[in-house]
Amino acid sequence: MHATFAALAEPNRFRIVELLRAGARPVNDIGDRLALAQPQVSKHLRVLKEAGLVEVEARAQQRLYALQPAPLKALDRWLEKYRALWVERFEQLDDVIDELHTRERHHERRKK
Repeated sequence: MHATFAALAEPNRFRIVELLRAGARPVNDIGDRLALAQPQVSKHLRVLKEAGLVEVEARAQQRLYALQPAPLKALDRWLEKYRALWVERFEQLDDVIDELHTRERHHERRKK
């Protein structure tokens, strides 16, 4: 999972992953869409491939890069623990807000 975080921490690699969500693309298309030079795209794709986030398929003279879901699924499983924590905290916050609203309504009635 550390490799996934390290790969996604770089903004251009993150943008590439976001672009590949729509489907496989060749290097030149990725570069054109993200305004990056081909060598730069290739470097980022190599890092993403080493992290297991993309796979490459050779088609004639082109190489198509596509997302690999396994590292992202592992990341999602890891984040699930934190989602549960935040849900619990937001529920506690909802309780506090409800209590404040109740007090405010009670205070307003006493003023009248």
